[in-house]
Amino acid sequence: MILDDPTAAVMPQRPGQGRATIDEIFRRIAQRQPETLALTDAPNREAFTDGAPRRLTYAQAERMIAALAGRLRRMGLSTDAVIGIQLPNIVEHVLTVLAVMRAGLIAAPLPLLWRRADAIAALSRIGGKALITCGHVGSFNHCQFAMRVASEIFSIRYVCGFGQNLPDGVVPFDDLFTAERLYPVPPFDREREQNAASHVALITFEVGDGGVVPVARNHLQILAGGLGVTLEGRVGQDARILSTIAPSSFAGISLTLMPWLLSAGTLSLHHPFDAELLAQQRRDEKCRTLILPGPIALRLGETGALARDGVATVIAAWRSPERLAQSATWRGSEAFVDVSIFGEAGLVAARRGRGGRAAPIPFGPVAAPRGSSGAIVVAELLRTPAGTVALRGPMVPRQSFPPGIERSGLPHFKIDRSGLVDTGYTCRVDGANKAMVVTGPPLGLVSVGGYRFALRDLQEAVSRIDGAATLVALPDPIIGQRLIGNAAEREVVQAALAAVGVNPLLAAAFRDRRRADALPA
Repeated sequence: MILDDPTAAVMPQRPGQGRATIDEIFRRIAQRQPETLALTDAPNREAFTDGAPRRLTYAQAERMIAALAGRLRRMGLSTDAVIGIQLPNIVEHVLTVLAVMRAGLIAAPLPLLWRRADAIAALSRIGGKALITCGHVGSFNHCQFAMRVASEIFSIRYVCGFGQNLPDGVVPFDDLFTAERLYPVPPFDREREQNAASHVALITFEVGDGGVVPVARNHLQILAGGLGVTLEGRVGQDARILSTIAPSSFAGISLTLMPWLLSAGTLSLHHPFDAELLAQQRRDEKCRTLILPGPIALRLGETGALARDGVATVIAAWRSPERLAQSATWRGSEAFVDVSIFGEAGLVAARRGRGGRAAPIPFGPVAAPRGSSGAIVVAELLRTPAGTVALRGPMVPRQSFPPGIERSGLPHFKIDRSGLVDTGYTCRVDGANKAMVVTGPPLGLVSVGGYRFALRDLQEAVSRIDGAATLVALPDPIIGQRLIGNAAEREVVQAALAAVGVNPLLAAAFRDRRRADALPA
């Protein structure tokens, strides 16, 4: 762990009293071990986006973060301006999140498959001032898309991009990797009178019946989420981590970026999912900690490949936590840590015991690592009178965003006076273990491969195009649920949905199911 004792360095026994920001943690590592390998791309990077795979030491990453932060400030962006980020799971994604924080701005990562409808709704709600993306991911031109989004949002002043041959009007960033002269980041600390670690650092987005809702967190809340995963996973000093999950949500940040920083290790990124390539990366990068979706982790474990490749710890993300209690027994020799993700409200990590079954989720304080005398409380779980899971504590936001939104009548992230957030996930009491079992998702919501949708909104969008078309959500063993659409003219409905800018997963529901059954990249 960084500085040998992360609990003293970044998360004191009294939550909310720390002073280290996420960027400060990174800078300490870069100063201490500049030549250590920090970040690596998947070897197939050129197959899905611009540029050869990058391999950066901490010194090289520090240089690029400083360069990006400096350019953002010289563009005239003021302290606490909100910056949208839409990038695949590549080195630039991690660098950009850290650079935005270093520049005194607020990072707002957007899910990669969000298109016009969701992106405009999200960035309009938070008054985004810039959008950072890349030239393309697969066949989709993200820079052109970002320019169209910016043209419809008055507050956005800049579109910035990584990659080659960017459209006119896009501020290029690739030149910073090779620039000979870098300009310092202008000071901004004097503009923040309070503890910098308690300042808003990140905005992610929840999806509910009211649409897209921003969720803001400070550094300490992000650290609490990351510590919950890192300590329960026993991710050790100088860990070599391989992650299939992008840092585009609170769970993505807690599962990927924070364990990397708290272990001062090496983070290898994987995109899009490819089992053979994942195995190659595990071997080539000697990664002993693997982070990936829970259903996929269990399937890989059945093959025995993880043990052959030297994996020691598997951290499994469950975006549909209601499926965890009925999940298969883990038979491998590797440590297996389940992470139940309750949307953007928070998450709970639990290591499986010798029997290989998922550990029960206890009521009350959630401490990490469980059973340790020095465990740190990172959250508190309760069951509401309505029979749903509620969270509060160090990782859970204390205020809605933007400030005052709760008085406007607009949809917002609801937090009661005690700091309690009702996640909407239904649960029952397991009397034998004095714990809760998650039994169902929030009413009216479906989860497809990590993306959440209000089913009613999807059905209304389809009916506006074709009143006779139907759309249902069916269980899927890997991605949680799958959208299945039926229409007399499938291709017409697909084209119309794409034209209005919905998530490609919705348009894909109307594909010809006689063809290859694959999700969009």
